[in-house]
Order: sequence, then C-alpha cells, then structure tokens
Amino acid sequence: MNAGEVIVPVVIFLVIFGIFYLYFSSRNKERMALIEKGADATIFFGPKRERSERSEGSGKWILKIGILAIGIALGVLVGAALEAAGMDDDIAYPASIFLFGGIGLVAAYFLARKVNGNK
Repeated sequence: MNAGEVIVPVVIFLVIFGIFYLYFSSRNKERMALIEKGADATIFFGPKRERSERSEGSGKWILKIGILAIGIALGVLVGAALEAAGMDDDIAYPASIFLFGGIGLVAAYFLARKVNGNK
C-alpha cells in the first residue's frame, strides 16, 4: 500500500471537517455576540411557513430531478444509437447525456415557471 493512498483520504476528511468546524464555530460566536448585545433570538430562525408550502417546494425539486433523470436516460439511449451507427462511444455517450440532461433542466425550468404563474 502506497503512502499516498492513505494520506489523500485523510487530508480530504480533515479539510471537510475543518470547513464545517469553522462554519459552525463562527456562526455560534456571531450569535452569542448578538445575544450579548440584546438582539432578539427569533432572528436566527427564518419565517414560519405553512406545512403545505414546504411540501409543495419539495415536490418541485422532485419534479426537476425526475425530468433531469428522464433527460439523462434519453441521452444514454441516443448515445447507444449513435454508437451503433458508428460514432465513437467516448464522444457519443457524454455528448448525448449532457445534451438531453440540459434539455431536461430547461424543460423543468419552463414547467416550474408555468406552475408558479409566470413570475
């Protein structure tokens, strides 16, 4: 076993841990300073939303992910067809996956805009 195989995952873990530690410790210090100055503790929490609004928002994300997955699946199918037609598979698959995945994201954007009432 090479030393690099051990050191790289350890360093990645330490960097991720350090980022989270700094984020949460600085957030805690900022909140404690605001509380010491007499700020109301309710400013730390966002506005309360109704349960139906939260579930509706998660439904929109599920719709977007579903349309993206359909686009990726179509991209794989088109990539297989292009490969069978003689195109190099190193080009056919990534190109068609990115193309149809992007088309799926654009379609999800316009569908979400239509559902939101053209905001």
